Amino acid sequence: MRIFITGTAGFIGFHLAKRLLDDGHTVHGYDGMTQYYDLSLKHSRRDILKAYPEYTHTEAMLEDMPALTAAAEACQPEIVIHLAAQAGVRYSIENPRAYVDSNLVGSFNVLEIARLFKPRHLMLASTSSVYGANAKIPFEESDKTDEPMTLYAATKKSMEVMAHSYSHLWKLPTTAFRFFTVYGPYGRPDMALFKFAKAGLKGEPIDVYGEGQQQRDFTYIDDLVECIVRLMDVVPAEDNRVNADGVNDTLSPQAPYRVVNLGGGTPVGLLPFIDTVEETLGVPLTRNMLPMQKGDVPRTFASPKLLESLTGFKPAIEVGEGVASFCTWFKKTYA
Repeated sequence: MRIFITGTAGFIGFHLAKRLLDDGHTVHGYDGMTQYYDLSLKHSRRDILKAYPEYTHTEAMLEDMPALTAAAEACQPEIVIHLAAQAGVRYSIENPRAYVDSNLVGSFNVLEIARLFKPRHLMLASTSSVYGANAKIPFEESDKTDEPMTLYAATKKSMEVMAHSYSHLWKLPTTAFRFFTVYGPYGRPDMALFKFAKAGLKGEPIDVYGEGQQQRDFTYIDDLVECIVRLMDVVPAEDNRVNADGVNDTLSPQAPYRVVNLGGGTPVGLLPFIDTVEETLGVPLTRNMLPMQKGDVPRTFASPKLLESLTGFKPAIEVGEGVASFCTWFKKTYA
């Protein structure tokens, strides 16, 4: 199939594009190559993808509608997967406009592209941050998500709402998936695992916020990619509405639109996670215990029931295995 992916120079987009190319698909990547973090990492991901003859690329911002339209015109996509975004919970406090430009205006432009080119499936990356500090666990897709803790979460929730309206108005089959703390090789430098590994190998202390009492439902990148690949063929429609006991399907009664958690439902405490990193790296990690940062939530905890009902799969790679894979890559790349 012809697949148009925004964000292929990013962490998740790179791994997804590589998997789809390995599977024999044609992929067109679209990236703004912003300087939110080290551009050399983005270029190294893109260089790997450029080695595939079935990969083409456009470098432009999501806000550039003419460039986005031209790229989609050249691709004629059967599936559009929108992963590009201004990421980062804490950075949204420092530079909120970047989130409005990319996650709102940019996502609107992607919806317009889908309206114009009518792919068989539009897939959008959202986040577990939309659940805010939800006290009900695990988080189910049908839970209330109207109390975001950061502008980042607010822009992602807004994207979901805009997408539902487009799905209804233009009959666009759309799946929005919510990520839960994705990690693995080629991960972002602003993520905790990258920071811990970098500090550990340099003999520097690590900052541990919330006194280490936070919990996260970590998702290894290979598991996440498998989820997306399987969902590609699950185009939202009444004939695949889930009616199993104990599963709340989010398939809209007004549109071919569905929201799905991509998480395994096995949260891990931050301190045990740091212990795993320390053991895997083979170096001590000196912990600088700090209070909770503004915008942070105490825990994330996915209910994978809907995902498993739709695909027969849920993330299952344990943190020890995933951290070991990341550390092997990190030491090879940065040591």
